[in-house]
Amino acid sequence: MNVRIIVLLFLLFAVQAKAEGFAGLGESAGGFAIPERGTALVFPRDHAPHPDYRIEWWYITANLKGADGKDYGVQWTLFRSALKPEEKPGWQSPQLWLGHAALTTPDRHFVAERMARGGIGQAGVTLDPFTAWIDDWQFRSLTAASADAISHMEMRAAGMDFSYALNLNAEGPIVLQGDRGYSVKSAEGQASYYFSQPFYRVEGKLNLPQGEVTVTGKAWLDREWSSQPLSKDQTGWDWFSLHFETGAKLMGFRLRDGKDGFTSATWINPDGTTEPQAPQQLKLTALESHTVAGREIPIRWRLELPAKNLDIETAALNPDAWMSTQIPYWEGPARIAGSHPGIGYVEMTGY
Repeated sequence: MNVRIIVLLFLLFAVQAKAEGFAGLGESAGGFAIPERGTALVFPRDHAPHPDYRIEWWYITANLKGADGKDYGVQWTLFRSALKPEEKPGWQSPQLWLGHAALTTPDRHFVAERMARGGIGQAGVTLDPFTAWIDDWQFRSLTAASADAISHMEMRAAGMDFSYALNLNAEGPIVLQGDRGYSVKSAEGQASYYFSQPFYRVEGKLNLPQGEVTVTGKAWLDREWSSQPLSKDQTGWDWFSLHFETGAKLMGFRLRDGKDGFTSATWINPDGTTEPQAPQQLKLTALESHTVAGREIPIRWRLELPAKNLDIETAALNPDAWMSTQIPYWEGPARIAGSHPGIGYVEMTGY
């Protein structure tokens, strides 16, 4: 199968999305597996792909400070989407792979996208050692065999006018989101399996048109898989991964449905213990919008979580951080002010 056919498949998937929630994620699960509450996540097994589920991703964002004093953001994501709930060798594989890489500065946003078919070695995820790749982009383990498979990582990607090479070292545990990794996404009960590693300390180099920049900072890995994570009426989401100066962290989201939406959040203490919040306890209010690619995008938010005395505002580092990919969305680093100052990342889809 050549590249044009792969592109066509992704375009068909995007067209279908209009009737089945954002990016087709509200489509009926069909013959694919469905997450079940109470299923224990097991490592390192669950770092690997789950081909009997329709959609899955390995998603890393990093808030970075350059030796030049500027703030930067980096994204590396590998998506797996299945045409059938199985894996086969060679060109018979029904698994499609999509890679996104981005680098955000205060005044530029660089984006690259890669597509691949499974089964031919162009993209995939393997264990022993853990390696996720698409073409020459890699997110791979540097740990000893006895260590946590994702505790010490190297991440590389390159696109037009940018590249980065970063080392990520975990300084805290893996975090299970929702109910021990079972994350509910709607009032109807759609759900995914979801865990994070939000404790990476980062160092490395960015390459930009003006030259090389040495950076340090924090990174956050999200891992999710499901077959119908959204309801049919949910048109997109507003997603936040936030690092506070206290050492605490917050994962929070709102899934939009044309009404009040569905919100969920997990409070992560500095030692990695979690406090899952009940649905609808997180309140999100858009405070300011900005026109990007002909769309009105919220670039400043107020987040309130009364149970943790949280009342903050997030502001985009670069309001033009638009991902001009096959299925476009906004994603970029943010600064946090208010009761819990800090830094974080925001992803907004379906606008």
